[in-house]
Amino acid sequence: MGKRQVKNESALKEIRMPEEEGEMFGRVIKMMGGENVMVKCEDNVARRGRIRGKLKRRVWIRDNDIVIIAPWDFGKEERGDILWRYTLPQVQWLKENKHIPLDF
Repeated sequence: MGKRQVKNESALKEIRMPEEEGEMFGRVIKMMGGENVMVKCEDNVARRGRIRGKLKRRVWIRDNDIVIIAPWDFGKEERGDILWRYTLPQVQWLKENKHIPLDF
């Protein structure tokens, strides 16, 4: 068995955009404990986001981070999954290229 690679943020060069229908940008408002965070989405709805297991162990999510959230099929207005977290240089690139508003 080989060692499991844990990639740090500098190794993550690619920028993922919301691809599928329903995925959107959001800003983390508050950490709620465990795998739950409160996220203010770009449609001005505050949802409780669940950090997926793939991200939970590899990427730390903090307050005011920009994330991609995918609302659940049932309870779209209340819950969603967090799919991706952006680093600070990636957020600056998104703002410069007008993918997210400057005040987001």
